[in-house]
Amino acid sequence: MSWFGRYADGLSAVVVVVTAAGCTADNGGGVEGAASCASEFTYQGRTYKDVANAHFTVTGKLGTATLPPCDDTGGDGQTAEAGTTETAYGVEGVAPDVAIAVGNSPDDVVFVVSYSGSTLPPEVRKLIDAA
Repeated sequence: MSWFGRYADGLSAVVVVVTAAGCTADNGGGVEGAASCASEFTYQGRTYKDVANAHFTVTGKLGTATLPPCDDTGGDGQTAEAGTTETAYGVEGVAPDVAIAVGNSPDDVVFVVSYSGSTLPPEVRKLIDAA
C-alpha cells in the first residue's frame, strides 16, 4: 500500500473516533451517557431539579408531579410521549414551592428542588449539611 493509502486509512479512523465521541450525551455535570433532562419534574407550574445528598423527611401527599418526556436527541421538538406522573410529597421543614419529594411511595422518592442559578435555598443547604 502506498504512503497516501496508509495516511487516508489512518485519517478515516480518526474521523470515525471523533464522530463517535461527539455522540455521547453530557448533562453539563460531566457525566457522559446520561440523559440531559433526567430528573426534572414539574409541579404547580414550577420546575424541580434532582438534588443529591440531602437528609430529609417525607410528609403527606401534595398531588401529582410530571416528568416531561426527554427530548435530548435534538429532534424537531415533536414527540408522541406525554410524560410520566409521580406522586409529589411534602418535605418536612421546607415549603413545597422550594422542594418536594417525588416517587411511587414515601419510601421510594427523589428529592427535587425548585431553584435557578447555582445557589441552593438556605433550607435546602441545611438538609444537605445534615446528611
